[in-house]
Amino acid sequence: MGPDKAWVASAIAHRETEAVPYYFDFTPPARRRAESIYGSPLEERLCLPLRMGSCRKLKPLYADPSEFGPTARDEFGVTWSTSPVDRGAPIRPALSGPDLSGYRFPDPAAAWRFEDIGAWSRRRRSQFTILWLGDLWERAAFMRGLEDLLLDLALHPGFVEELLDGITGYLLDTLGILLERFEFDGVALSDDYGTQRSLLISPESWRRFITPRLDLIYRPARAAGKIIFHHSDGNIWPIIPDLIELGCDILHPVQPEAMDVLRLKREFGRDLTFCGGFPTQDLLVHGRPGQVRDEARRLMDLLGRGGGYIFSNGITIQSDVPADNLAALIDSALQGRSSSA
Repeated sequence: MGPDKAWVASAIAHRETEAVPYYFDFTPPARRRAESIYGSPLEERLCLPLRMGSCRKLKPLYADPSEFGPTARDEFGVTWSTSPVDRGAPIRPALSGPDLSGYRFPDPAAAWRFEDIGAWSRRRRSQFTILWLGDLWERAAFMRGLEDLLLDLALHPGFVEELLDGITGYLLDTLGILLERFEFDGVALSDDYGTQRSLLISPESWRRFITPRLDLIYRPARAAGKIIFHHSDGNIWPIIPDLIELGCDILHPVQPEAMDVLRLKREFGRDLTFCGGFPTQDLLVHGRPGQVRDEARRLMDLLGRGGGYIFSNGITIQSDVPADNLAALIDSALQGRSSSA
């Protein structure tokens, strides 16, 4: 096991390390700003010990209008606006009503989806590698439209069950292929459940519609010895015990604007590793570099005690982050690495 892989694995196993492992992700403008400071390829220049990969998609996460035009359609039939600065937004759902009778899910075994993963994973054997499976509830919201999906929970619960079952099947087939063909350390699910104040749906609805399907997805990954990395923005406090019971290992991005990260550590730090926690909405944008460094060091000190922490931004680093603050954030992590080398 390479030193970077062992470093992240120690944090996940709640073994305190001399320095805290770290991870950063960027929108395209923020990536270019970071590359102007550190060079390219950025992940190598930053020596990220944790690397994230995924299957190919018809509409990539960041679809630039100069390449795709003003809109792009994903493999599920959802039409998105495109943007040079962020991921765009779903503007036309795949399903106009609560009915799947005329809909066909995309082929999870399509060869083009997996073309890059083998080479990607081989190049990163010394790092801790996590592959994104996709999304479940969030995918249903894209396909149906969030407002209509929330109404469907009350008016057409059978349809919601059927839709989530179809998405779960797609994710399970994807997972099966990944487990059979490739070497990697963990799987990730992106599934936003919260606003910054509360869950989007009640805990009871979450447990009815989401829990059994997450269990189906988590189980084969855990049986294969893979770490479970779960992303959800917002305040999801009421269901964190459920995620732990299901077998989640890493919770991301633990937005400090939505949840008290130190209280999270006190209450759940024995069972979860937290990845994130740095305030990106205000401090990283409007603070001074010295304030950014102070908060970074504070989080790495307090959340890193006893392991169970990967230092990272609370949401994807955006185009409005000044270069000096971006450097202060990243240098704080790199200095910790250098001091422990």
